[in-house]
Amino acid sequence: MNTEQPTPSDPEESGTPVGRRLMLGMLGLGALGVATAPTLQSGLESFLGGAADKDPTGLTGLLPNGGGFRYYSVTSSVPHKNEDNYRLKIDGLVDHPATYTLADLRALPQTRMVRDVQCVTGWRVPDTPFEGVRLSQLLDAAGVRSSAGAVRFTCFDGAYSESLTLAQARRADVLVALRMQDKDLNHSHGGPVRLYVAPMYFYKSAKWLSGITLTSDVRPGYWEDRGYDVDAWVGRSNGRDDDAT
Repeated sequence: MNTEQPTPSDPEESGTPVGRRLMLGMLGLGALGVATAPTLQSGLESFLGGAADKDPTGLTGLLPNGGGFRYYSVTSSVPHKNEDNYRLKIDGLVDHPATYTLADLRALPQTRMVRDVQCVTGWRVPDTPFEGVRLSQLLDAAGVRSSAGAVRFTCFDGAYSESLTLAQARRADVLVALRMQDKDLNHSHGGPVRLYVAPMYFYKSAKWLSGITLTSDVRPGYWEDRGYDVDAWVGRSNGRDDDAT
């Protein structure tokens, strides 16, 4: 939102003069704001995340927080998972089905990348760090069968799902992410674990990830069943190809 106002061309248009004490007070508050900005931003993120979690209307998703992100959920509430009860299940067309705890995922080699986040609705957050396990590493450990051609992702909100072709899922810029902005993923940002598909619009990066299932063909995800592109490369409508971001 543009908060700039036109500069009055006539001194009479500027209204009541600001007193010296009031001006000094405003400057003091400005300095306090700079000093406390990280705390205020963290508080705002926590408030908006909590409000969105309990908002069946989705209207809180229209409010950007201090970090530039907006909160979206397709359900009225999402259970919280932590170190004790989080599980990620890998199954389907694999030779070695597996279930990972949060500690298991943290013990694997981690990859950090910094990319722009682009939402299909238009907002963008540049230079956002993500860190986690390459999805390809988990697929290799599971032993993907030759009959598999796609991957389906499910989430512990009980409703959301996503999909990738097997070739897309094996890209080096697709992560099972545990950290974002150099912090552990919090609940509002899809934690403790989410999918991160760097070269695609952010709806492909499913929050609250709980299941990875190898399938023979692509099964369209939640938004794709509602008209969104299955292949959601950022800028595709502008002629972009699927080169790595």
